[in-house]
Amino acid sequence: MSATNGLAESPAEHANPARWGTFAAAEPSLAQSVEERFGAFTHHVLATLRKDGSPRTTGLEVRFLRGELWLGMMPDSLKALDLRRDPRFALQANPGPGTAMGGGDVRISGRAVEVDDGAAKAAYVKEVEPPEPFHLFRTELTEVARTYVEDDTYLVVQVWTPGEPVRTLRRT
Repeated sequence: MSATNGLAESPAEHANPARWGTFAAAEPSLAQSVEERFGAFTHHVLATLRKDGSPRTTGLEVRFLRGELWLGMMPDSLKALDLRRDPRFALQANPGPGTAMGGGDVRISGRAVEVDDGAAKAAYVKEVEPPEPFHLFRTELTEVARTYVEDDTYLVVQVWTPGEPVRTLRRT
């Protein structure tokens, strides 16, 4: 059970989380697909946990820079306050218009760690030029999943967790 809200944690939450660069080195093909999917649109959906443990979903822009997946937020936004209280998150790539979902459905779960290192934040500001002030979080991944249709025949689900190879499931 989680000490913060009484909800049971999944086995993946007990695994040693991995940073984006670790995942990308272990599974470069899946990592490239995920980055392309997130790169196709600017806004995505972040799920956090409210004080009472219920989910909150909000829009968010993400950045893949220097081997990290970064989440930047307005000062004192509810999602930033949620992550400060309970760092668990789920991130859903924007599915885009219509039903085609080119590149598939992509989700990332993990923990967000607020960055208070001045040098790291300054490097992020130099590359991204976000409006200031802002909260900056780097991510520690507990799961990456991609679902897509292959050959108009199979529903394919790829799931990666730290320390494990990608599991691929196919359904007709």
